[in-house]
Parts: sequence; structure tokens; C-alpha cells
Amino acid sequence: MNALWGRIGKILPPPGLPRALAFQSALYAVGNGTFLTGSVVFFSLYVGLEPVQIGIGLSVAGFVGLAGSFPFGHLADRIGGRRAWVAGAIAEAAAFAAYPLADGFALFLLVISTQTAAETLANAGRVVYTAAVVPKENRVRVMAFARAYLNVGFTVGSGIGALALALDSRPGLLILVLTAAAGTALNAVFVARMPPAVAPPPADGERPSPWGVLRDRPFTGLAVLFGVLWLHSTVWAEILPLWAITMTDAPKPVLGALFALNTAMAVLLQVRAARGADTLTGSTRLLRWSAVAAAVACPIVALSGWTGGWVTVAVLAVAVVLFTGTELWLSSAQWYLNTELPPAGQRGAYVGMSRSVGGLAKMVGPAGFTILAIETGGWGWWVIGGVFALCGALCLPVVRWVERTPRNVPAAATA
Repeated sequence: MNALWGRIGKILPPPGLPRALAFQSALYAVGNGTFLTGSVVFFSLYVGLEPVQIGIGLSVAGFVGLAGSFPFGHLADRIGGRRAWVAGAIAEAAAFAAYPLADGFALFLLVISTQTAAETLANAGRVVYTAAVVPKENRVRVMAFARAYLNVGFTVGSGIGALALALDSRPGLLILVLTAAAGTALNAVFVARMPPAVAPPPADGERPSPWGVLRDRPFTGLAVLFGVLWLHSTVWAEILPLWAITMTDAPKPVLGALFALNTAMAVLLQVRAARGADTLTGSTRLLRWSAVAAAVACPIVALSGWTGGWVTVAVLAVAVVLFTGTELWLSSAQWYLNTELPPAGQRGAYVGMSRSVGGLAKMVGPAGFTILAIETGGWGWWVIGGVFALCGALCLPVVRWVERTPRNVPAAATA
């Protein structure tokens, strides 16, 4: 019995707020995962949009998230993380509920932009609140549990979405958005009932200028590093499947197994992968490991173009394992570096700036990496791996640059 409870203890987050944050992540992911599974089908068959219109809408939403990350992060610093989180969740739930009413392209653009802006505000509030309310020594572990449960929720949501699509009817499509709206609304209630964090500074106190965040070149360099390394998710989730079905003899059903392998590893190993990320030295080490794993995975993918049968499947599986390792180590390192290096009163602005820089990389990188991987016949994978290897070489110098550079702090605090 003790052994059983020991195993359960490794799965369940610590009681109290850490467990509440983990279950909140799962609740949010169930609703969003349900909608994401069939969102394109919903926009096409229920709203009646053309594929080009859907693509334009998704691009507009991406730009809204990119442009809104910094100002919404600063807003979360000003009004408090929990308030921003709740406000964003309520607005996002309303946007999901409004999707069935988006009769026409213009209304669709309005709703999807509102939903993305609300999601951006909620994410900023979540980071600010979590960093403020969880003690420093437990923060990385708590965030690791939250991410693991997020993946569990997305898996459940994907299953619900698949069942809704299997109904092949308008009521089935309606289930997608209503589940997302209900899940996000419950999420807002759940967050509102969490204990308050430290109150923001008084309005009449001297505050640091948010524009100082944009002038922080060392942290911007770290944000660029994170943005490039996060392109590994695009490489393995979008470019690798395209490579597998066009340049290898791997059966198409294998792609589903590879995605399942990634999900299982993300759920089971996220907490363990975060060990050591609660110090600057440890998080920097994990950051380097993530870059090395991605750099090694790329030529392994290229090798799959020369193999056959189950050897090809095995080679692709090894690449997915390495890319998943990149995901686990990179997210763990980013939690520490993005919450401990910025001033406590400006975490939202710094994280927002980091996400904006990462969004720019995501806009440019996928097209270039796709051309390198597919159009070159395979040698381009070595170039992509070289980009990740360069990131690995820059990790320690960039982190040291950030560490020795004073951040933008209030004059009163300096005095």
C-alpha cells in the first residue's frame, strides 16, 4: 500500500495551491483541446468560410497575439496577475460562445481577434500570478506539474473533439465551441477562487518604465535564443510529418504513433525533466541540453530518407524522442529564466516581450526550415541542426550577459 501511495504521489502535485494550479491547467486544456481538434472544420462547415478566409483569420490572430504580448504583459503587472487572468478567461469564454454567431468574414475576424487577445491577457496574468504566489524554491516543480496536466487535458479534449466531429452534424460542431466556452468560463471561476498574491505597488509610487524592457538588449538576446529553439516544435510537429510522407517509406498511421509517443513523454517525464532547473546554473545546463538534443535530432531525421521499413520508423521515433527532450528541457529552463531574471514587478512585461520576439521567429522560421528540409532532398536538415547547435554554443554567454546586466528597476528600490 505504501508503494502504491508513493507512485500516486509522483503523479499528483503537492496539495494546496500547486495541485489547484495543475488541475486548472487540465480544465483549461480540455476546453481548448476540444475546440482546436475541429476548429478548422467548424469555421468551414458551420460558419461557412472559404479556406483562404480561414487562413487570413488565423494569420490575423497570430499578429494580434504577437502585438499584444508586451502591452498585455505590462497590464498584468499593473492590475495584478489574478485579475488579468480572470478578465482574460471571461473574455475568452465570451468569444468562444460568440463563434456560432459570427455570420460572415468580418465578424469572424472580430471574434477570433478578441479570443486571441483575451487568451494573451490570460496567459500573461497566469505567469505573473504563479510567479508571485508560489515560493521560489518550488516554482519550477509546480510549473512542471501544471504543464504535465495541461498535456493530459489537451489529450482528453482531443478525444472529445474527435467524438464531436464523428457525429458529422451541425450540433456536433456546436459541441466544439460550447465545450470550449464552458471550460474557459469554469476556468475563470476556478482562478477567481485562488488565494490572492502580493498586491501591486501603490499607484502613487514610482514605477519603472515599461519601455526599459524593450531596451534591455541582453534579455532580448535571450528571448531570441528561446524563440529560435522553440522552432523545434514546428520542425517535429509540422515539417517532420511532411518529410515522413514525402521523402520516406514510413506508413502514414505511424505519424499518429509518433504524436502519441510525444504526448506520453510530455505527461510522464515533464516533472522529472525539470530537476535542476531551480537554479541559474541548472536552468542554463537544461537550456544547452535542449539545443543539443534538437541539433542531434535533425541529421537523424535526414537519415530516415536513406533507410527502409521498420528501420525508418525506428529512426523517426528516435528523432521524436530527442525533439521531446528539447521540449521538456527548454520549457523547464524558460520557467526559471523568465521569472527569476526580470524584476518581480515587471515579470509580465518581460515575458510578454519574450513572447513577441518568439512570435517573430515563428513567423519567419517555419517557411525557411520547410524549404531547407524538403526542397534540398535532405542536406538542409544539417543546416537546421547547425542553427540549433549555434544556439547551444550561445546559451552560456547569453545567460551570463543577462546575469551581469542590471535590470530596469524603480529608482526608489535602487536607493
